[in-house]
Formats: sequence, structure tokens, C-alpha cells
Amino acid sequence: MTVRYTPDAMPHILNRLRYKHLMMVVLLGERGNLHQVAEVMNMSQPAASRMLQEIEQTFGHVLFDRTSRGVCSTAVGEMLIDFAQSALNRLDRCAESLHRYQLGDQGQLLLGAIMGAAPDLVAKAVVEIKRQRPMLQVRMLGETSDQLVALLGQNRIDVAIARYVTALEHNLFDFETLGNERMRAVVRAGHPLAQTAAASLQLDALLESWSWILQPLKTPARQVLEKEFELAGLMTPRDTIECGSIFASLQLVQHSDAILVMSETVLQESMALGRVVPLPLALGQTLPPYGILTRKNELLTEPAQHFCRILRQIAHCEPVAHHTDD
Repeated sequence: MTVRYTPDAMPHILNRLRYKHLMMVVLLGERGNLHQVAEVMNMSQPAASRMLQEIEQTFGHVLFDRTSRGVCSTAVGEMLIDFAQSALNRLDRCAESLHRYQLGDQGQLLLGAIMGAAPDLVAKAVVEIKRQRPMLQVRMLGETSDQLVALLGQNRIDVAIARYVTALEHNLFDFETLGNERMRAVVRAGHPLAQTAAASLQLDALLESWSWILQPLKTPARQVLEKEFELAGLMTPRDTIECGSIFASLQLVQHSDAILVMSETVLQESMALGRVVPLPLALGQTLPPYGILTRKNELLTEPAQHFCRILRQIAHCEPVAHHTDD
């Protein structure tokens, strides 16, 4: 069942699409079972089947293949699931913002930041915007770039402080450079390598002889590190722990003989307190800059626009404008 739609037909599709239709598509994508979805939506299974048929007739495509074990989304179904999830996220956030506005609040800001930017730049900007707007609700997620790009694409955050993960993401997101991130290799205080002379540290021997705590493979920082290993003719260390959590990584390195590679800004406090010791290794030298990532051709909310202005001022060492209204 395939129908070719002209641009004039699109308003007809949108006029027939309802909130319940979007909800059903998302739930079917998550559960793969029409009976379970019918129960969640407080419908009979025949009514749920009719609604699914109505959705498929509206789009002119089979969205879910029926099997004896449930339903499985088709390629077109996957596209609609992504759209429906994004649309529902935006509707939910809009409803929450309106509710908070009615209560006299100053709106909502949902943001995500990579580990290297969160401890310094982003934290200062959050403190400043909260100083100016005490009733603004701020939700902040600290994740890796690949996770933040996914959240941004799903409309689950307003803005991401991260970097591109793939070459084609410039088609989906706008990017504005804020700064660079320096990677450091560290070990716990008292580690056998802590007092070793720089000339005696050979990267190939370290990769072979010691455990390494690394960021997940999908992250830009890890990809740069792997590229540097490749260019040096070295293999990825065989003994590794992949960890995307700052807290867990710091605990792991302080209670083991592993070598941790992480952003210097994240490690600053632990190094200042003497909990970890930096090794004289040059790693992550070609890491691209991080910056403000936003969805292309979409206007930011006013709180997000104001937050980005504060970020720029702090990143460029400019005085932060001390006012509460723009």
C-alpha cells in the first residue's frame, strides 16, 4: 500500500492526525504489541486495530508489519515514530511551560552539556541565569555528545553544549564554537607510574601493560583517541573499561591501577586535591571544538536565547549583562 502525496495533500494528512494517533505510534514502537498498547490507552483491541488502520490509510503506507509475536515497524513506520516522539515531547513541554507561566514562573530551560564544558563554562552560565531569573526552571543533563545530539533531535532539550558526532549532522543542527577541550591521562596518587620520568613513558607499552578507562566508542573524544592510536600504528588497549559517567570514572581511577583519559576541566579538582596525578602524554590533540548546538530552522525559546547570550559572554570573557529582562 503506497500512495504518492503531492504538497497539496499534506494539509489533509495533518488535519486528520490526532494526539491519540501520535501516542499510539510511539507506544507501538516501544512495546511492539497492539494488545498492550490498547490497555495503556484504555481502548479495546478492536478499537486499537481500527485506529492503526486509520493512521496507515491516512499516510498511505503500512507502518507496522503484523506477526504472530506482535508488530514490527517498517522503514516508513520508523520515520513516523521519530516524528511522533518529537511532536509529543514538544507538546508536553509546551503544556508544562504554559502551566508554569500561569503559576507566575519565568519559564523553563532544558539543556545538555558534555563533561568538558559542564564543570566550568556551563555551570557559570546556569548560576548567572538563575541569579537573574530565580523562578526560571532549569533542567540540565550531563551526557556525551552522541547522547546529547540524540536528545536534541528528539526535542527533549532546547540546546546542547557539545560537538558534532557525524559529518552529516550539520544538515540538522546549527553549531557555534565556544571553546576547546584538552584531554589528560591521569592515574591515582601513589600509582607506580606517578613518579615515572616522562622520557620513560612509552605509549605503546602503556597500552599493552595497563588497564585504561575510556569514554564510550561513539563519543567524539574517543573517536579522536582511536584515530591517534591508528596514526601511531598502535592497537586499542585490550584491557579497557568504557564509562560515560564522570563520577564513576573518577571513582574507578582512584581505586585501581587503571589509566583514565578525560577532559582536563573535569579533572582539575581531583588533581588540585592530589587524588589523581597527570601523566605527560599528549592525547586528544586533534579534538574539534565544542559549542552551541541547536535545531536548524527552529526558533529558540526566549530563556534558551538568553542563556546562549550568557554562554557567549562568559566564553569570550566579556562582562555579563546584569539585567532580568531583555
